[in-house]
Amino acid sequence: MSPLSNNYRTPVQVNGYSCNNCTDVAYAKKHIDPAHPQSGPYNVNAASDPTRRRDALAFGVRLDQVDHKNVGQEVSAVGGLVDIRV
Repeated sequence: MSPLSNNYRTPVQVNGYSCNNCTDVAYAKKHIDPAHPQSGPYNVNAASDPTRRRDALAFGVRLDQVDHKNVGQEVSAVGGLVDIRV
């Protein structure tokens, strides 16, 4: 007999979020990222969410221009951030 799991066999997509269980689906229906629920709906509290990483680069920044002593601090540039880690 296999152990019971509270996760779905295959993740489902709800409002663009990948959901693994009923709790994730409930968050996604409210537009809350299940991976970062402390960020709130539409990520309105993302700046104060301790689970968010701050070491992403802004678009248009060359890697040789990065000030490595400030890595991990908040980026104040307008535009999106991308996390290129795998």
